[in-house]
Amino acid sequence: MSLPAALFVIFMAFVTATLSGVFGMAGGLVLMGALALVLPVQAAFVTHGLLQLVANGWRAILHRRHVRWDIVGWYALASLLAGLAVAALSFTPSKPLLFLLLGLVPGLTWLPQRWINLDAGRPAQAFLSGLTVTGLNLTAGVAGPLLDIFFVRTELTRHAIVATKAATQVFAHLAKILVYGAPLFAGQGVGFPPAWVFALAIPLSMAGTAVGGAILNRLSDVNFKRWTRWIITAVGISYLIQAAQLML
Repeated sequence: MSLPAALFVIFMAFVTATLSGVFGMAGGLVLMGALALVLPVQAAFVTHGLLQLVANGWRAILHRRHVRWDIVGWYALASLLAGLAVAALSFTPSKPLLFLLLGLVPGLTWLPQRWINLDAGRPAQAFLSGLTVTGLNLTAGVAGPLLDIFFVRTELTRHAIVATKAATQVFAHLAKILVYGAPLFAGQGVGFPPAWVFALAIPLSMAGTAVGGAILNRLSDVNFKRWTRWIITAVGISYLIQAAQLML
């Protein structure tokens, strides 16, 4: 890995952790695309999983009094099953397909709310969210907008939404690390960043999470939901353009 690419990864770890600290999902979407620009797909998945595991885990710790642990428990069980299924298929998307999926995922946020009758507060639907969100996370790299659908109709506050989603994503990213990291660490993959990159990126992710939490306290629930939708839509459009360029 070149020095500019390594510094780019470190910088984006902080920026995207800050975004996630505010909006709960935008940062993961941005980080996945950024990593895919400078790393092979398999290495990008594992790097994304490691950095987001830290960012989400730290965010869950910072907001732990707001976490709905019953939702997290059902989600974790489903994540385990989804991880086993994808591992058995041995699927790794090509880079054009990855950017295409990344570009399409934000479209989920524009589904009319009257079409959606999902509530992660219900055990069966918390389990369904873990199954579908982890499955999409393991194929597209991110699944924040899909996860958000399960929280649209909950009675949770913005703090509880961010905290609970962060806790659930610890298991989704852990599944990503295990599924894609096993062959990578066994010498079947290339392009994984050196240890010093993570030594700098991880504390910066934690710092970005704290900064994002401070910004979150200044937002209203209305502005929180409005800004989330528009930010990830803009990012999705840029990924669709990137996918088209790679395919052509």
